[in-house]
Amino acid sequence: MDEIFTPFSKEELIPQPELLEVPNKRERFSIGIPCEDNNQEKRIILTPDAVEVLVNNGHHITIETGAGEGAHFSDKEYSDAGAEICYDTQAIFEKPIILKVGPLTEKEQTWIKPNTFLVSSVLPNLLNQAYFQNLAKKKVTAVGFEYIKDEQDELPVMRLLSEIAGTTSILVGSELMSSAHGGNGILMGGITGVRPTEVVILGAGTVAENAARTALGLGASVRVFDNSLTRLRRLQKNIGQMLPTSTIDPKELGKALMRCDIAIGALHGETRTPCVVSELMVERMKPGAVIIDISIDNGGCFETSEVTSHDRPIFTKHDVIHYCVSNITSRVARTSTKALSNFFLPYILMISNEGGLETLLHRNKTIRNGIYIYKGRLVKKSLSERFDLPFHDINLLIL
Repeated sequence: MDEIFTPFSKEELIPQPELLEVPNKRERFSIGIPCEDNNQEKRIILTPDAVEVLVNNGHHITIETGAGEGAHFSDKEYSDAGAEICYDTQAIFEKPIILKVGPLTEKEQTWIKPNTFLVSSVLPNLLNQAYFQNLAKKKVTAVGFEYIKDEQDELPVMRLLSEIAGTTSILVGSELMSSAHGGNGILMGGITGVRPTEVVILGAGTVAENAARTALGLGASVRVFDNSLTRLRRLQKNIGQMLPTSTIDPKELGKALMRCDIAIGALHGETRTPCVVSELMVERMKPGAVIIDISIDNGGCFETSEVTSHDRPIFTKHDVIHYCVSNITSRVARTSTKALSNFFLPYILMISNEGGLETLLHRNKTIRNGIYIYKGRLVKKSLSERFDLPFHDINLLIL
């Protein structure tokens, strides 16, 4: 048989998949950033540099005038970055996406529009059942700082803020030990021939680790108490030295508190922080010693702790100086803002580049984990049980 001639090679005659144009699915967002109604909250969720990146990617950012002042970012900086400066608070809440640091106030709950996508902290200890019911009525989808998890199943936003809180606690304690604040005039530092400052830290999580790291770096003597041997071992490994640790035995803890110059409360509980230091233990501490109770927003580790503010941060009880500000990271608002912005800029861009929240929810566990209300339905079991509200499984809602 004669060989059939063809101008095509054997490979070219094999059926090939059809290559179709893939449309650009990037979604453009209109984002509103209001001022924080709580004057103790100085942070803002995005820096001007982050806003500029979002604007250059086609997003529209509206910022309420003065929103960045607490972190020393001016309206002009945001305007130069491409943001629209708004002088009407209520108009900000007409945007389909709202970015805040603190949870919504009662007034803001009435302003927010139906089907809004809200990103903020939750702070359940400061909220009531009505908060979640109001968001449910508006069919809001809400992401909470406290619930965002990464691929390693860690809480990246809370870790960032915990790192800042731990470091700040030691620096605040160092200042309060000075004579100017009624302290014992002790320098937090290793001076040749002078006994080092003694620091007791309650807890062995991220806050405690960064407090210990900072105190050790300044030359202090540090001892850490926690009831989890696993956390204590991990803290020692992360810091890179075998610093003294102990489980929380009342007698041992009492002796350590009697000798210490600074006590840091960094314990964490599911609902309330365990109160492990009695008033009697505080009475036996040295006059002029300092207590920094970072856990105060969850009830506090010390029986003598009372919530204070950035305006009036300290009080003295039993001759011991107490610092119990619930939002210690707002004390360093610019650093905290940069840390938040570093996380949320790629977070927002990821949602946009993947075609929006609904598209990404089906295949991205990080995004899904952060949501506590989805289209008006409560999807966090811990919040459902705490506030006696119906629970819905988000994995069933997005099918």
